[in-house]
Amino acid sequence: MDVCASFQFLVDALEREWRVIAPDWRGFGLSAWSANAYHFPDYFADLDRILDHYRADNPVNLVGHSMGGNIAGIYAGVRPQRINKLALLEGFGLKDSEPSHAPARYCKWLDQLKEPPSFKTYASAEEFARRLQQNNSRLTFDRALYIAEHSSKRTELGTIELLSDPAHKLTNPVLYRLEEAKACWSQVTTPTLWITGADSAFMRSQVAGPNDYAARKACFKQLREEVIPDCGHMMHHDQPLALAKLLDDFFA
Repeated sequence: MDVCASFQFLVDALEREWRVIAPDWRGFGLSAWSANAYHFPDYFADLDRILDHYRADNPVNLVGHSMGGNIAGIYAGVRPQRINKLALLEGFGLKDSEPSHAPARYCKWLDQLKEPPSFKTYASAEEFARRLQQNNSRLTFDRALYIAEHSSKRTELGTIELLSDPAHKLTNPVLYRLEEAKACWSQVTTPTLWITGADSAFMRSQVAGPNDYAARKACFKQLREEVIPDCGHMMHHDQPLALAKLLDDFFA
């Protein structure tokens, strides 16, 4: 449930002058919620419209983290002419699905629809910040509090709850098809920076071993890989200075 504001630490660490556009995806942060469901291709359309608005005539430097990286990587293959350079921060696809998984997946989704999900509430932003620190031991309290204040709202009862739509907690009924993602990645023509956190458990959970990992990287024609030491999945929280240095150098 990350929000655009949590990238402020990274933006503050950039040494060069950049114009940074950091959107909240639909249903996250301050962006509007979808009335029915969240279909992943809608994010490609949202990005397309954002670029139409801010940079219709020239290609952009595009950075995506996690879900945003999955959006950015596929979009860069669908609209290669719109991208100058691409940086993927642990957004290299998900674990592949098999067609045999479909019946159970649809069944689980239908069951979840009967009891809409919700988020836990907190007594204060400080309590929420301490909860964020439990998820990430590298997150300082000051940064955790900043994130908590920018990703939550106060309820009528005076408690704190996430701004994002809890419908994101629902199982996605559509299976993830890795081969489709790889087909899009293979159409990326721009230089690509592939960044991982040395201590990230997220990537290990989504990749089926070294051969699968190598096959994903091989889809990109101009790939440079970097690993940030002492860093988990949330690299813009853990090591914003190191990440900013890589992005400054790559895009310059």
